[in-house]
Amino acid sequence: MEVVKIVAKPLPEKVYNTESAGISRKTHDEHYKLYQGYVNKANEIREKLAALDKDPAKANQTYSDIRVLKVEYTFALGGVKNHELYFDILGGKGGAPTGPVAEAINKHFGSYEAWAQDLKATGIAARGWVWLALDHDDGSLFNYIGDAQNTFPIWNATPILALDTYEHAYYYDFQTARAKYIDAFLQVIDWDAVNARLEQALKMYNAGR
Repeated sequence: MEVVKIVAKPLPEKVYNTESAGISRKTHDEHYKLYQGYVNKANEIREKLAALDKDPAKANQTYSDIRVLKVEYTFALGGVKNHELYFDILGGKGGAPTGPVAEAINKHFGSYEAWAQDLKATGIAARGWVWLALDHDDGSLFNYIGDAQNTFPIWNATPILALDTYEHAYYYDFQTARAKYIDAFLQVIDWDAVNARLEQALKMYNAGR
């Protein structure tokens, strides 16, 4: 059986545009190394799963090799996907969006300011991640929380924006002032990238109606 390897995506050069808002080049360079680590571990687990004896008699919900690998794979792969989304939507001009995402935010949150307030409060409450996603069941846009790479997934929804609230994303630049980091994040969102992701999510939503 062929094992498909995940290839680490290069860090987009545009992410360094965040320096003007206070998120440094060093933070991104070190952050990218963590992302590469997730890629490596996800590939390692794929190899081990491919070689594993999957005899159901050896599986156990308390402890078994297949349980450990399957659970930790969600953490490793989540680390890959979350960071790729986070890096992709950084490096823009921030502020209020334009285009379809502006229309969707105004419709489902009332205003950009209300959305930003919700995102900031969610980010302060989160232990690891915040996502803005499109719900494919009712077409709504909503912010939701994650405490780790693989916690609290929402099924049948597509994240179009990610905010990393782990300390490694901001401590070098802001120390414990997470609220200031989120303010800086809001200044450097690439809304063109978010609009592109929303467009793809809407295609899936409309195809399923």
